[in-house]
Amino acid sequence: MPENSSDLFTRTKGLLHQFHLHARKSLGQHFLIDPAVLESSISAAELSPEEEVIEVGPGLGVLTEELAKSARWVIAIEVDSRIASYLEKRFAESSNVFIRNADILQVDIAREVAGAGYKVVANLPYYTAAPVIRFFLEASVKPIRMVVMVQKEVAENMVAAPGRMGLLSVSVQLYGKPSIVCYVPAKSFYPVPKVDSAIVTIDVYRQPAVKIEPDEFFRVVKAGFSAPRKQLRNSLAQGLSIEPADATEVLQGAGISPQRRAATLTLEEWAELCESISRGLQC
Repeated sequence: MPENSSDLFTRTKGLLHQFHLHARKSLGQHFLIDPAVLESSISAAELSPEEEVIEVGPGLGVLTEELAKSARWVIAIEVDSRIASYLEKRFAESSNVFIRNADILQVDIAREVAGAGYKVVANLPYYTAAPVIRFFLEASVKPIRMVVMVQKEVAENMVAAPGRMGLLSVSVQLYGKPSIVCYVPAKSFYPVPKVDSAIVTIDVYRQPAVKIEPDEFFRVVKAGFSAPRKQLRNSLAQGLSIEPADATEVLQGAGISPQRRAATLTLEEWAELCESISRGLQC
């Protein structure tokens, strides 16, 4: 594994200086300098020599190098053209590492991987975490496992149980089982961010956890969370632009008390609510 923390910190600063690079605040860039965290990410991925990995946000390539030792192919996707150019030079002689300078949300995953069975390893800033995670979970060719580094608050939202769930919780748990591997203190990065992070694994299901039509399901879920502190009859009425009486009717049709709040519903209850809405409102 990589050198100790002080050595990795020194090497990171040296590379940034040598190649005239710097962390771009607009992209939420913070470079990992803790080898123990790198080891945790590698271990969580559980790679085999025949597997493909898509790495999102490879930074200076420290984790990329370790992934390449364990996987058949590593496709590292970096949105920052300056860093992508550096990575192309660094891995020019690595036959199993491919650098892509692109926004991951614009990448055709089906063209990048040989087929189902690939894994994702990603270090995601706050503003991209939810969209990138949903991008992979809803892709036509899904990964079998994701290992994502996200802010602590985002990680805890992803794994939340009914009673504390949010839109991200529902979005993730519909498609896979998330688990927090470990928490990562802010000092593990350079420059040091203002918040701690966590490594989360998502074991992706072959089929969604409940039988749903995705567009309608998320239309209803988003409506339910449009005013999360309100009772469901009110947040649904607001989010779906219907009368509170109609919202009460469809909730009762799904066996859900209109007084409950969105955070308390299970995936199964959201699916029942979609069915009730389809029957009652024909929308």
